[in-house]
Amino acid sequence: VQADGTDGNCVTFVLHDEDHTLGNSLRYMIMKNPDVEFCGYCITHPSESKINFRIQTRGALPAVEPFRKGLNDLMGVCQHVLSTFEVRLLKSTLSCS
Repeated sequence: VQADGTDGNCVTFVLHDEDHTLGNSLRYMIMKNPDVEFCGYCITHPSESKINFRIQTRGALPAVEPFRKGLNDLMGVCQHVLSTFEVRLLKSTLSCS
């Protein structure tokens, strides 16, 4: 959903089947971008599993760009956590043998 009178720099994304886990993590990653003026989310209703995720950027940067970068950065962090966990798990399994 794009705000009236904007050039794509103020957009609300509707994410289905998501909750605070993704919403707060993604908001944190996106707010690290200095070109983002505002980023926030809300859960529409407790009985609905969707969030409205709003991004507003400075200048002519389309809001979809920091959204995409935030998702990619978050996937990278999750992959790092997973691989670190698997390495530690493997080390502890081998030391117990």
